Amino acid sequence: MVLVSVGVWLGWQQRHRLNDDAALSAQAQLGHQIFHDTSLSASGQQSCASCHLKESGHASARGLELGGPDMKSLGTRNTPSLRYLWQNTAMHLNDEGKAIGGFFWDGRADSLAAQAGEPFLNPAEMANTDKASVVAKLSRASYAREFEQLFGATIWQQPDQAFAAMTQVLASYQTEDPDFHRFDSLFDQVMQGRARFNAAQERGWALFKDPEKGNCAACHTAERGPDGSPPLFTDNSYDNLGVPMVFPPTTAASRQPPDAGVCTHPLVRGQANANTLCGSFKVPSLRNVAVRRAFFHNAVFTDLRDTLAFYATRDTDPKRWYGTLTRWGGVPKSLRANVNRDEVPYGQRAGEQPRLNEQDIDDLLAFLTTLTDADLVPRSASPAGSVAAANAVVRGAQRVASPMVAANR
Repeated sequence: MVLVSVGVWLGWQQRHRLNDDAALSAQAQLGHQIFHDTSLSASGQQSCASCHLKESGHASARGLELGGPDMKSLGTRNTPSLRYLWQNTAMHLNDEGKAIGGFFWDGRADSLAAQAGEPFLNPAEMANTDKASVVAKLSRASYAREFEQLFGATIWQQPDQAFAAMTQVLASYQTEDPDFHRFDSLFDQVMQGRARFNAAQERGWALFKDPEKGNCAACHTAERGPDGSPPLFTDNSYDNLGVPMVFPPTTAASRQPPDAGVCTHPLVRGQANANTLCGSFKVPSLRNVAVRRAFFHNAVFTDLRDTLAFYATRDTDPKRWYGTLTRWGGVPKSLRANVNRDEVPYGQRAGEQPRLNEQDIDDLLAFLTTLTDADLVPRSASPAGSVAAANAVVRGAQRVASPMVAANR
């Protein structure tokens, strides 16, 4: 196997050595407390950590969550992982006019801090009525004195400033805590020459990069950053994959307006081709994908192998996914013209042989388990024994630790 510039990779790793015992700043420590505080919600039962569980890679154990003042409100989008976002940027248009960056599935937030603030006010999530009500709860929290020490005793009389300060310390926590960007998976160890893939993982890695087979790397880029940083397995772009609807066509929920995704963003709305982007959603990082329990923006799939099979056979076996022989028959009609049908592994006709067979899908699954951070390895949905031996070198001294439609993300 050819390693990816081992010297450069090792140099970056040495400059950014993982240190679980490193002290967090006062801001980040305060952010940690806020992140886990259920009293900041209208229900008193929900915190950031309720939906972004550490053991699930700071994503949801269910994918879609209940929220609201009575914890019975339902929204429409899957809860995304918060790992590997600390260097993400606000949405912008690249040289080709393609939308890149942004937070949430539709890119609407411009920063970690902006993203952190939205759930507190979302009626389907923490459901506070306004910023002042959140700040009032903060002023009564056990860590209120620490908040005052950082931002002044009069901060409670300035709710907008206090709310902004809260989002900033949450961003500091997600930036400083190494659990949010560990880069210690088996993949990282292999790229540093410290471990080896087994045969299935090696085949899956080749398929992942092959432009005529999996072609996964076209969007889930596997190249290191300009500074030598390991790949994030996303190009932070947006795509319409023709994902099936969660609800059967006969239900009331299915008659709601279709989720337009990124084309609702002001930056995109101003483009001449804005309508062609409706139904496109953020390409997520594939790091820790094997410990997730729901996939795509609407959490329509709850099994990673099924998700891979959808990519492979969406066009060749549409009935399997949409209940009809018509391609994209389970996609809202207004969005069908925007479905990505040109890139591999798409673009085939119903009944043709898919580019990926069952063994290929198994091998891709085996490779994806190598992207699991070391603290999450035991939860990885890998074939039996496929990563156990090779990951022994990763674990070393490291510590181990049916979709429901809900909150908008």
